Amino acid sequence: MKLAKEINAAKPPEGLTEEEFAFYQALCENESAVREMGHPVLRALAQELTDKLRRSATIDWQNRPSARAKMLAMVKVLLAKHKYPPDAQPGATEKVILQAELLADSWSTTQQ
Repeated sequence: MKLAKEINAAKPPEGLTEEEFAFYQALCENESAVREMGHPVLRALAQELTDKLRRSATIDWQNRPSARAKMLAMVKVLLAKHKYPPDAQPGATEKVILQAELLADSWSTTQQ
């Protein structure tokens, strides 16, 4: 039973892609954000982050300081727009960027 629950918990909920779910999980690590914002807002934020980061990702962006700074700024603006708790924004920004770096290779191959 426990293993089945863990497997189901690891699957993206209906309406979220695996990429969106990865960002959603990073955003939900802060319990106060979940309490204050709620799951629907975090879900919308994860979807918007995924879309904007994917469209802005250039080849090797994570290794170029100017491109990385642009991505960081975009994440910060989106977190503020959706009213992510200010005290939790630095940690969430870092987690989102780390997740984007993990997805960067697949994004660059799909954009070519």
